[in-house]
Amino acid sequence: MPSLGERILGAFLYMIPWSDSLKFGNHLYLKYPFTQIIQIPAIPIIVIERLMPFGSLLLFLAIFLGLVRNNKISYFLRYNALQSLLINIGIIIVGFIFEIIFSPFLNTLIIRTFSSTLLISLFSVIIYCVWSCTQGNEPNLSGISQATKMQL
Repeated sequence: MPSLGERILGAFLYMIPWSDSLKFGNHLYLKYPFTQIIQIPAIPIIVIERLMPFGSLLLFLAIFLGLVRNNKISYFLRYNALQSLLINIGIIIVGFIFEIIFSPFLNTLIIRTFSSTLLISLFSVIIYCVWSCTQGNEPNLSGISQATKMQL
């Protein structure tokens, strides 16, 4: 059973993909200002990433080399760190697809709907992962969890 500190850090690690997924809700924040409250948990990560040049890359490398590849750290923390990084890589790839392919259609209803659906889906995944961490369990996401276990 992981300690309380490991559970809190494991849950906090999922704020990294959450901070990158917030860009999918830009039009929601304008139309429904009360939805901006979902940005609050990601503020520490956003501040860390913006304080230094290449902050996102440095944070990624610090977590990957400092937590994931460090065998002295518990399996629970390493598992959650790697899983959050894999989720984040997926979010970054989808963000690039949005910027490259869908940029001419950015304000169309279909793209806004897809973007909102993506944000809500990611919110659900992050909430599930955070809840599992606070309970001391490893979040089981099909595909991602299998890839995580293969790498550890």
